[in-house]
Amino acid sequence: MKITVAGVSKEVKDGLTVAQLVIDENVEMPQYVTVTVNDDFVESGTFEQAVLHEGDSVEFLYFMGGGAE
Repeated sequence: MKITVAGVSKEVKDGLTVAQLVIDENVEMPQYVTVTVNDDFVESGTFEQAVLHEGDSVEFLYFMGGGAE
């Protein structure tokens, strides 16, 4: 099946979970990544159960702290 990961179309196996995609994509600091599928946030505790479907669009986000001076 085809999905889009960070704007790039990819062919992946059917039944792929978000957790496996994080591994397959060698996501840096996976414990800190936030994942969206079709612009909906996926809770980190549900990555193993979140199955991807044909045409899904996945983004990996990192929220950086900062402050104003």
